[in-house]
Amino acid sequence: MNPTPHIKTEGTSKFQIGEIINNTVHYDFEKIKTYLNIKGHILFDNNFRIYKEDEELIFKLCSYFIQDHYTCAQMGIDTSKGILLTGPVGCGKTSLMKLLLHLAPHKTNYEIIPTRNIVFKFNTSGFQVLEKYNDTKNYCFDDLGVEPTGCHYNKECNVMGEILLSRYDLFTRHPQLDWGSHQTRPKANNNQPIANNHNKTHITTNLNAKELENKYGSRVRSRLRAMFNLISFNQNSIDKKNKNFNQKINKSCVFSLNLYDISFINTIYNTY
Repeated sequence: MNPTPHIKTEGTSKFQIGEIINNTVHYDFEKIKTYLNIKGHILFDNNFRIYKEDEELIFKLCSYFIQDHYTCAQMGIDTSKGILLTGPVGCGKTSLMKLLLHLAPHKTNYEIIPTRNIVFKFNTSGFQVLEKYNDTKNYCFDDLGVEPTGCHYNKECNVMGEILLSRYDLFTRHPQLDWGSHQTRPKANNNQPIANNHNKTHITTNLNAKELENKYGSRVRSRLRAMFNLISFNQNSIDKKNKNFNQKINKSCVFSLNLYDISFINTIYNTY
């Protein structure tokens, strides 16, 4: 187990995103944002940045992925459920889910799989593909709704609908506990809360609730309500993949990360 989960290392630079007090990491959201900006540059490109308009949403996601049960409860987020991240094309759903994998891997982890790839695999390998996701691993099904209907030897199948029903069955096999302010989490021998380690499913999608129901049926939509916390980008969110827009932002923004040297940021924010 990593003894310093609050210290992030990127190359020769270290970033402290919180501090340990009484064996508990107390995270600092401002320092998390700095780290995510740098990590976003490394994972994606120099146009990546945390947008002010998205900070409230990112705060919710960060609170969830560091498993801050109290803060999540105040925002109506159940940490025993998965995340259903919705928003228009290009708003940054997939990028955020890839980025947040690096925030607290000792707390949360998942495999990101495009739904189109799952259906293409079904078309060649058949129904055994459905069994792959009937396990206790954590998955993020990316771009739910863009995949075509599966077809194997002329047998059509709503592949993702079937997989989501199986994931719901797995979800209900484990006791779902809401660690709200009115409940006490069980403690381990070291008096620390026991982690909620049952399988979780996450989703990114461009579809709204009605569109999901039209594609997968009312039964799946009902299961989605039970399995997920809905977190949504503003429907007017900008397309962050628009290169012309990003170039305009970077040229006009005094604090564009393109102007920073990583080691300089490290000097400011790393108090380790």
